[in-house]
Amino acid sequence: MILVDNIRNGRFKTGMTDEAAEYTSSFDADKLLFEADIKTNFAHTSMLKHEGIIDSDIADNILCALDSLKEEGFDALVFDPSVEDVHMAIENYVTSKIGPQAGFMHTAKSRNDQVATDIRLVLRERIIGIQIGILEFMEGIVEMAGEHLNDVFIGFTHLQHAQPITIAHHLMAHVQALKRDYERLEDTYKRVNLNPLGSAAMATTSFPINRELTTKLLGFDSYLENSMDGVSARDFVAETVFDLTALCTTLSKICEELILWSTYEFGVIDMADEYSSTSSIMPQKKNPDVAELARGKSTIVNGELVTILTILKAIPYTYNRDLQEITPHLWNALKVTEDTLSIVTRMLLSVKFNTERCAELAGRNFATATDLADIMVREKQVPFRTAHKIVGRIVNEATSNNMVEEDITSDFIDDIAVDLGFDKLYLDDELIQKALNPTENVKIRRVVGGPAPEMVDLARDNIKVFLNEEFEKKGI
Repeated sequence: MILVDNIRNGRFKTGMTDEAAEYTSSFDADKLLFEADIKTNFAHTSMLKHEGIIDSDIADNILCALDSLKEEGFDALVFDPSVEDVHMAIENYVTSKIGPQAGFMHTAKSRNDQVATDIRLVLRERIIGIQIGILEFMEGIVEMAGEHLNDVFIGFTHLQHAQPITIAHHLMAHVQALKRDYERLEDTYKRVNLNPLGSAAMATTSFPINRELTTKLLGFDSYLENSMDGVSARDFVAETVFDLTALCTTLSKICEELILWSTYEFGVIDMADEYSSTSSIMPQKKNPDVAELARGKSTIVNGELVTILTILKAIPYTYNRDLQEITPHLWNALKVTEDTLSIVTRMLLSVKFNTERCAELAGRNFATATDLADIMVREKQVPFRTAHKIVGRIVNEATSNNMVEEDITSDFIDDIAVDLGFDKLYLDDELIQKALNPTENVKIRRVVGGPAPEMVDLARDNIKVFLNEEFEKKGI
């Protein structure tokens, strides 16, 4: 059994075994914290120098070593079983450059508040990156919708034909969902971008540190005002991963529709070859493999959220080593989300709509029946429930007799009405056919949020304003 030592082992007569050191190490997961850890140490040391807490020359030596490490990169670190994380590895690197003076870097700072700071620094950048990806996806869909403002399509409820809409209206529904996904991350960012540095192990420090200065140097909006909370709070991680779960749910729904729409039975879209595959035995197949895998991979983020919440639920204040196990699940959730967002963006924007098939679906299966009931109410002041009953019987009789929308006449409607015990309606045949025409059906729905082309275009204009404002905020 080999025992290993490290620079913090003054408390113990012997170090950990190799097995125990490896088991407790978070080095692999902490690689993503490398640059953030340098920033944290640099800001903290600069503050110590500014406040006269450590000697200026010593501080300058530490800062110079950190600059050298930043230039050399992660590979400059030496890893052995005694180095349980990247924070210790960086401290060891500085020690190798300037000797024991490197220990002053740790004055008034614990690894507890250091790792909490590092995670927030990395996470805020990853959130911004995902947000930019969402904005770019929205922008692409808005442009695609502009190409299909007048192309009628069928809307579904219960996956059954419901009412005519347009391709543009359907696409813009996903834009609105993505906008909410963006806004959730925007709100979460405010709670991520708070500075825990200065909380030390859990009770701050007796040194006269300047938390306002480190907050400014690290670009945080403010600092956390309770040191116990500062080192142990990870609800911002859970909140972020919830936001990612919601985003992946949106992406999965898009994939589900693409899979359905690409089938022969729907025939609504043609998936790009770049996002499809064929069968190893059936050469005629064009399988939507990428959409299926994206639909499957998106569930990984759900699992990471449950794992994080389960770890958090049993931890008392303040720092407990369990918190170390949360970070890998955060990184994995971010990676899966970033990859899925990227591939679904490119996949959806490469889709070609079969507009003739979309129009055919919109004009069949009596999807316009609601408007037939509406004209009874509007033209003849029939209570809607009465009109609903009449139209329901009309559809039942028509489908039983293989009739289509064009076969519905005023006389046919009156026969149904009388049979149900109501008066004849004497509706104009031209008015009936206009109500049953999917294109006309869509045009008259000029309500804000509706599928009429001018209303969808208005929604597009509003989203474009939102996109321009948010791109500007993000410096794009």
